[in-house]
Amino acid sequence: MADDVTIACIGAGRMGRGIAQCVAYAGHEVRLIDAKERDADAFAKLRDEALDEIRTALASIAALGAFKVDAVPQIMERVSIVPRGEAAGGLSGARIVFEGVPEVTDAKRDAFALFDAHADGDAILASTTSTMLSTELAGFTSAPERFLNAHWLNPAFLMPLVELAPADETDAETTAFVRAYLEGIGKVPIVCKASPGYIVPRIQALAMNEAARIVEEGVASAEDVDKAVTYGFGLRFGVLGLLEFIDWGGGDILYYASRYLAGAFEDERYQAPEIISRNMEEGRIGLKTGSGFFDYSGMDVDAYRQRRMAAFLKALDNAGLVRPPKL
Repeated sequence: MADDVTIACIGAGRMGRGIAQCVAYAGHEVRLIDAKERDADAFAKLRDEALDEIRTALASIAALGAFKVDAVPQIMERVSIVPRGEAAGGLSGARIVFEGVPEVTDAKRDAFALFDAHADGDAILASTTSTMLSTELAGFTSAPERFLNAHWLNPAFLMPLVELAPADETDAETTAFVRAYLEGIGKVPIVCKASPGYIVPRIQALAMNEAARIVEEGVASAEDVDKAVTYGFGLRFGVLGLLEFIDWGGGDILYYASRYLAGAFEDERYQAPEIISRNMEEGRIGLKTGSGFFDYSGMDVDAYRQRRMAAFLKALDNAGLVRPPKL
């Protein structure tokens, strides 16, 4: 991936500013294009607010030791804010254009029309929507083969994951280019089909609702629920992915636990999906059988376990939870 890739973002709000911070930090020019018509004074206010927010965010990260604060001015030189009336110049030469306007259909249509009118013929349009499907949005542009969704997690500068969801018409080369670009600036892109909630919001919504339900039912206090997540879920799943954890402990454990919870609560939301039952029937329950969601055949399982334990220990140490033995 070339180091001279220019990025534009239609929308100079929170998401656009977060993307600009990431892109400029990685050494690339980024132009934020105001999606709204404003008079000169209103635009100047927006521009100054956006630049100040990005500058302040960079300085805050530098103050925490991520990099030297004297690099902030050089990073900021790569960021520009462009009024809507100058969108043609702002989009010219941009290889990837991120759309970051509010989750309103009319706003999306307008941003896509701006892209169609002024972007280069090889430019890629990537919507940062968290709610609208790429298969729906593809119809808003005249170049659906160069369009996909790219869902950045907030805060964009700190969260490495970006969920990519191509539309049916999206060229494979489009997805590959965006994925390679994101990897090049230090992000961790993943690809999923167009589906409500992508991956993270879909899992997260269930977990957050269940946490709220536990408080609502008086099972535990909000403080203790969050401690359970911080010192249980957070540490565990920061090292092992959810599906890897199923394999680690055994899919049979989840199968029987799900049956118990579904019966105890008389609620189908706890019932295991068919893939868990099928894996049980076919003997793919994880590490102990050599396969589950992942294939462990030919793997040095002891070495794998040791690596994961080392990662757990590091996570505990970072949290200040490693204590020497009492002798």
